[in-house]
Amino acid sequence: MGKRDELIAKYAEDLKNKCKVTPDLDLLTKVTIGCGPSIYDNDAQTVAASQSDELERIKNNFLVKKLGLKDDARLDEGIAAVIETYGKSERNKFRAVFYYLLVKHFGKEAAYA
Repeated sequence: MGKRDELIAKYAEDLKNKCKVTPDLDLLTKVTIGCGPSIYDNDAQTVAASQSDELERIKNNFLVKKLGLKDDARLDEGIAAVIETYGKSERNKFRAVFYYLLVKHFGKEAAYA
């Protein structure tokens, strides 16, 4: 099993145990690959959900540019819902899991088809 496969397995566990979500492994794999090399960097592999500039970057670079969503209040609500699902007190929110939850929240699975 390669490093990426190990990470995907770890992300699937997070989705099951912390988010109470049954993961779509095919979509999770595609989202993980879409994160690129950031998944291997200790700092970049997690989302600093308490930092507004980080959330703004996710909104602009992922939701608007990657998923093609219109920048409106729904995006902030979606990010807040994902933070709630992952658990506000959960310190380590993996980027791939966070993005996966956003894709599912907004029904944008087709972006990874």
